[in-house]
Amino acid sequence: MPDDLGAHVLRTTLKEFRQLKTLGDKAMAQLGDQEFFTALDPESNSTAVIVKHMAGNMRSRWTDFLASDGEKPDRHRDDEFVVGPQTTRAEVMRWWEDGWRVTFGAIEPLGPGDLMRTVLIRHEPHTVVEAIARQLWHYGEHVGQIIFLAKHLRSGEWRTLSIPRGKSEEFNRIMRERGSR
Repeated sequence: MPDDLGAHVLRTTLKEFRQLKTLGDKAMAQLGDQEFFTALDPESNSTAVIVKHMAGNMRSRWTDFLASDGEKPDRHRDDEFVVGPQTTRAEVMRWWEDGWRVTFGAIEPLGPGDLMRTVLIRHEPHTVVEAIARQLWHYGEHVGQIIFLAKHLRSGEWRTLSIPRGKSEEFNRIMRERGSR
């Protein structure tokens, strides 16, 4: 893979992961503490549970990324879907920040020459590009769940994270004008 393409892939990867984190941050900021721990039904996960799972996954996948299997022996995935009554929002948010810190800490030092290296996830070989794509998809799915929950729970008080309803044409006009400058 040419270095310029590899560097572009890495820059884009970091940009997309940072955007996911920002969207999650903005959605969670709209939730009160009670809403943060609310599940819609017994089969659903609360925002707190989703964050706990994501953080556990991030720690496992990205710690020692190039040298050890992405499923660490000390990971207990099933425990990630249980948040006890003593768990605080501040604790969950620390997990969130720590997970992203590990993720960015593993990706930022990568160079174009690393992209075709092989890493293992649950003993299955992946190129670094495949492993990154897998995690980008996984985290996007869960950030989407966080946004859905926050939007549902905040209802009429929800502040959109994208183009507001009825404003698409205005947004497109502004973007066209910027592009013609």
